[in-house]
Amino acid sequence: MIQLAWLILVFPLAGFFLISFGKSIMKGQSAGIVASLTVFASFILSALIFFSLPEKPQTIHLFNWIQSGSLTIPFSILIDRISIIMLLIITGVGFLIHVYSIGYMKGDEGYSRFFSYLNLFVFFMLILVMASDYVFLFAGWEGVGLCSYLLIGFWFKNTEYNKAANKAFIMNRIGDLGFLLGIFLMYVTFGSTTFENVFTAAGGYSSNQGVIVAITMLLFIGAMGKSAQIPLYTWLPDAMAGPTPVSALIHAATMVTAGIYMIVRSNILYSLAPFTLDFIAIIGTATAVLAALIAMVQTDIKKVLAYSTVSQLGYMFVALGAGAYTSSLFHVTTHAFFKALLFLAAGSVIHAMSGEQNINRMGGLRKKLPITYFVFLIGTLAIAGIPPFAGFFSKDEILSKVYLQHPTLFIVLAITSVLTAIYMFRVFFLTFYGTFRGTHDQAHHLHESPPVMTTPLIILAILSTLGGFLGMPAVFGSTNKIEHFLHESVSFPVAWSQQEPTHAFEWILMLTSVIILAIIIILTYRRFATQQILVSDNEGEQSTSVKLAYRKFYVDELYNSIITKPLNALSGFFYKSIDTKLIDGFVNSIGKGITSGSSFLRLAQTGYVGFYIFAMVFGLIAILLYNLVIK
Repeated sequence: MIQLAWLILVFPLAGFFLISFGKSIMKGQSAGIVASLTVFASFILSALIFFSLPEKPQTIHLFNWIQSGSLTIPFSILIDRISIIMLLIITGVGFLIHVYSIGYMKGDEGYSRFFSYLNLFVFFMLILVMASDYVFLFAGWEGVGLCSYLLIGFWFKNTEYNKAANKAFIMNRIGDLGFLLGIFLMYVTFGSTTFENVFTAAGGYSSNQGVIVAITMLLFIGAMGKSAQIPLYTWLPDAMAGPTPVSALIHAATMVTAGIYMIVRSNILYSLAPFTLDFIAIIGTATAVLAALIAMVQTDIKKVLAYSTVSQLGYMFVALGAGAYTSSLFHVTTHAFFKALLFLAAGSVIHAMSGEQNINRMGGLRKKLPITYFVFLIGTLAIAGIPPFAGFFSKDEILSKVYLQHPTLFIVLAITSVLTAIYMFRVFFLTFYGTFRGTHDQAHHLHESPPVMTTPLIILAILSTLGGFLGMPAVFGSTNKIEHFLHESVSFPVAWSQQEPTHAFEWILMLTSVIILAIIIILTYRRFATQQILVSDNEGEQSTSVKLAYRKFYVDELYNSIITKPLNALSGFFYKSIDTKLIDGFVNSIGKGITSGSSFLRLAQTGYVGFYIFAMVFGLIAILLYNLVIK
């Protein structure tokens, strides 16, 4: 069965070609059905491989992609315990998003084009997680970036959406440059870019050796861009310009988890670089806090979820920085469930509200959208960390592991988890409770989404409820299944000594979390469901602190002032002084010289035969004098 793993790649790629070249004959929802079935086929094959997975990693070599001197880049795929988890997430959650999109995108003029992009997106993401070589992984990495550009700017007739797509593409290129330099340095150091060769060669290096730190830092710069960490995070909230299923796909199952996956895959290198791990933990903590503070006052339902994603990614990076690779991957899994659920449920709300995304203009929707209300509640409980939902177990595990390595960062993360619960219940209560604050026309058209949209929501709600039991802590007397499954696939930092939290600490942490969260639910219900206190969209009515967070701490403006404007001024100087005057002036002077010379020589073309005879005789005399006198 495992020898057929390459078909996991083929199915979505085939769907892309079928839809792209056969869209003229595909009527109605045919494109959506074809796209969904191809991803489902990849999911079924991934599940079959999961149940027959051998103990040791399996590399399936198809052919040599690049052969140049001593450099060999194989087109081969790696199937092991890390990749199979990612395959199940990408194809499973990706399939549900495809099915949901059949209903959500119905009637859109770019319906077929949308599904062809989705299939291509999944194909490149599968390459990324199945590659056995860093260069091959980078090909998938770049492909995902391309597809994100196409999907974020899908409604390209809107100029602002095009700007958002450009921003995502360009900012990711900054990170990708670091990633590419890391691959170059890796090849110079180890003589190979294949995982097996690199990890084997790295075993001969000592902890925190300069070249290992440099490689891991450069790779992490790539992860900063793809997984939206400070300072390369501002593209992700703007990516909300794309259709809601795109937001779910990018934020939950695919693109933003690529950086997490790459570091988990490179765990041997990072375990040899504790300095880099500490840096990752600090960046992750700062990102988690900053994004949570911004999410507290946003009024766009998708923007709140976007900053929530940035914050949750910060959690995952802190776990990586603490050497808890399996905990980070566990949170990737649970986050894929509840964040896909939240985005798709938000899409259901937006669909019912005729495109409205401002929570200030919602309210009282629970009676009109009972299924969406119920699943959004489950997603909110899961991300807030309420037991027994999925987020409770994965966030608790991260907090426990971080406490052992970075007690200070643990306190900051614990506060951030409180902020997460506040802003998520704020969105939930303002959307579904109180009185309706929209227009009369919107109220008249409120309706629950069709089954093709609500069925994926129900499945994701079940996964968000039960998914956490994959990582039950030892305090409950059970085995942490996902940690046990991945244990042999990761190399933990020697200095970390793999300490485990005491049962007493686990109980205190869980009980404290439950009590605090219960208080938060009561307080947020009173404030947002009963009193319906809103954050005004008019900045003149906002307090200084609210305005600061509402404007995202002016980070975009700061980047514009210290990076964009100086670069534009510098490029303007080079254009006017170097390009126009020097380069163009030199090229134009050659043309002008030839034109002037030809104008002078043209004077000799008089048309008089006598002048031509005179010129011929003069020429002959000149040749004779040259040969007799000068030569």
